[in-house]
Amino acid sequence: MKVKIWSDVRCPFCYIGKKKFENALVDFSGKDQVEIEWKSYQLDSTLKTDPNLNTLEYFMKVKNISESQARDMFKGATQMAEEVGLDFNLEGSVLANSFMAHRLIQLAKSKEVDNEAEEALFKAHFTEGKNIDDPKVIEEIATSVGINSNEVKDMLASDAFSYEVKQDEMEARNIGVRGVPFFVFDDKFAISGAQPSEVFLQTLQKAWEELETN
Repeated sequence: MKVKIWSDVRCPFCYIGKKKFENALVDFSGKDQVEIEWKSYQLDSTLKTDPNLNTLEYFMKVKNISESQARDMFKGATQMAEEVGLDFNLEGSVLANSFMAHRLIQLAKSKEVDNEAEEALFKAHFTEGKNIDDPKVIEEIATSVGINSNEVKDMLASDAFSYEVKQDEMEARNIGVRGVPFFVFDDKFAISGAQPSEVFLQTLQKAWEELETN
């Protein structure tokens, strides 16, 4: 059974959704037969990377909300993260375009380590306060999941894997994806958002039953 997951590594609910899905997978009897494919999706492809811009102030501006409202939303997301064992530092995260990170995910997918790359990028962005649009950070993350540094440098020096990122986004548009995370189970069932683990488990079981009857 194949599960496709559209995600953006600068989306906090994508990281939370990843953990909730993984928790469901632990309790799923057919987990060894599940293949996961990470798909690229940029929430804001026009975002300009700016390590000096305060993330809270940026959030207030784009959402047109007050500082207290922004802090409440950050607090809510942080609490959700804590519930699944994640340590968020949203105010310390670097405002960064995620296109380079998605290119790395596509390279990692070709090496069958896309899940590891996705996790490392999420952690770098939300916990460690690293700039995921910095070539040095991308190379560091790539080598940490077993990708040869020369291959990463070759990718960064070219437009390699840019096409694959855009293809994933086109596929998402074609099936009506309007936000992430978005999970598709065997091209039959879909879940939008960081739903409770029970919802993921039920859908895994439903897709499995469908697979076994065909």
